[in-house]
Amino acid sequence: MRPATKSLSAIGTVILAFVLAIVVTGPAQAAGPAYVALGDSYSAGNGAGNYDSASGDCHRSFSAYPYLWKNAHAPSSFSDLACSGAVTSDVLNNQLGTLSASTGLVTLTIGGNDAGFSDVMTTCVTGSDSSCVSRVNTAETFVRNTLPGRLDSVYNAIRAKAPNAHVVVLGYPDMYTLNVFCVGMSATKHQKIDEAADLIDTTTAARAAAHGFSFGDVRSTFHGHELCSGGDYLHSLVISPSFESYHPTATGHSAGYYPVLNSLD
Repeated sequence: MRPATKSLSAIGTVILAFVLAIVVTGPAQAAGPAYVALGDSYSAGNGAGNYDSASGDCHRSFSAYPYLWKNAHAPSSFSDLACSGAVTSDVLNNQLGTLSASTGLVTLTIGGNDAGFSDVMTTCVTGSDSSCVSRVNTAETFVRNTLPGRLDSVYNAIRAKAPNAHVVVLGYPDMYTLNVFCVGMSATKHQKIDEAADLIDTTTAARAAAHGFSFGDVRSTFHGHELCSGGDYLHSLVISPSFESYHPTATGHSAGYYPVLNSLD
């Protein structure tokens, strides 16, 4: 009888140790999907501060929405290739290298620079109402006629390289709260700039849907926090560093972009 008693005692000890290990350490948590962040300055995080010095002129920020998602979800791997100033050809030529069949999530903002965002803002800040309207009209013609094909090329390439990924295409916020007094540019300029942002968003949403991708519309989360609202989601003109001008702040990423991505991941 004693050998059997010792055997049962040993088994009990093993079971107790196993139970204690579960209580102390908790159940193992699965890693999130392999995540690749692509796109332009609105994905890189221009304006959010806390920049990764290794990213150089790409100005990637540890406070931008890709890092916020990474920190919250612990993906099995993470690659941030978004870069300030990127256009669709830059994504195609320089940002797709880490995509693979194992990639589970891809995010990006792209198209604003193709449409000449920087030049539009420079023209509208320094020029007359008529020059601003004319420059925005030119950008809108591009968005209607040329941007859809460029977006299709990017989306096709992403799907080819990451056939199993959930792709979330994020849009751009409106820049201004309209119909309020605001020192600086005229109401005409504010309205025209927001009109262009809306056109880019609707165009991008349509092409994303055509490829089976999710579209994250951030205009709702930025609503009431645009320039002229007194909110702190966007920078206006920044003298130094100038690349932060008219880009989301760290708050814009945490309260504007991240909640939209998190609801779609």
